[in-house]
Amino acid sequence: MVLGKLVKLRPMEPSDADALWRWNHDPEVMRWMQDGYAQPLAQVRKRLEERPRNSYGDLLLGIETLEEAQLIGLVHLGDAEPETGCAELDIYLGEKEYWGRGYATDAMRTICRYGFEKMRLHKIMLTVVTENHAAHHIYQKVGFVDEGRLRQVFRRDGQWYDVFTMGLLEGELRD
Repeated sequence: MVLGKLVKLRPMEPSDADALWRWNHDPEVMRWMQDGYAQPLAQVRKRLEERPRNSYGDLLLGIETLEEAQLIGLVHLGDAEPETGCAELDIYLGEKEYWGRGYATDAMRTICRYGFEKMRLHKIMLTVVTENHAAHHIYQKVGFVDEGRLRQVFRRDGQWYDVFTMGLLEGELRD
């Protein structure tokens, strides 16, 4: 369990499958994310039940509010390698009533702090669709910088969008 100011990050449980399935089938939540193909609830539940335990290279945590102990999203640090000290970050809030209230920013700071302090990472990377202004703003707010632009690699509603690649180095995290 990792504590922030507004959130606690904790391992995902099979009992979280209903929320995860609901978020993954909400077009507004998934608007700027690679959503793949729809899966039945039983498949999501099975995936969580059979998921290997968290490790250095693959850390999946639920984002839970400190106040209500409500699961509102998830964060994933993946492809971490001790040889390079780099990892890739994915995050989203599935409970829309918590959008714009500081929870995503706190979750970002909390997972990045954990990555740098506990995992001894040197760099955390992510990608974000250029049109996802809210997420891009949060990432910049905590210290991520634009490092590149991948042209027309994300497709939604018949239109192609560019994606920013962003990075945060150890010591650049902003409070």
